[in-house]
Amino acid sequence: MMNNYSQHHSPCVLLVEDEPLVRMAAADDLQEAGFHVLEAANADIALAVLESCSDDVQVLFTDIDMPGSMNGLDLAESVQQRWPHISLLISSAYHQPVPGQIPDDGRFVSKPYCSDDVVQQIRELVTSH
Repeated sequence: MMNNYSQHHSPCVLLVEDEPLVRMAAADDLQEAGFHVLEAANADIALAVLESCSDDVQVLFTDIDMPGSMNGLDLAESVQQRWPHISLLISSAYHQPVPGQIPDDGRFVSKPYCSDDVVQQIRELVTSH
């Protein structure tokens, strides 16, 4: 049984990662798992993407450590306030957020992450929201 998605409507994930190779690999993994993926290299680009298509995005998957005006936690906070329908998945190789630091029951995966784990987390976020 399909998870109440019509055949042509894949869940949309906004992937925010400043490291191009990591971003490409993650995007490939998510697309193979059946997600529609939008990519952004930093929080500023991610917000610009959301300005134009926030209705389509169901999950924000962001790294914490990025150049630019805000890091991934700041981005998650901003997204949660402006677009509360978007679920949050945060990753980092250097930080382990404390409980409550990720807004809106967001989830965390440490880097290097296993793509199967990320796919599973996103699937759970999409079905629970």
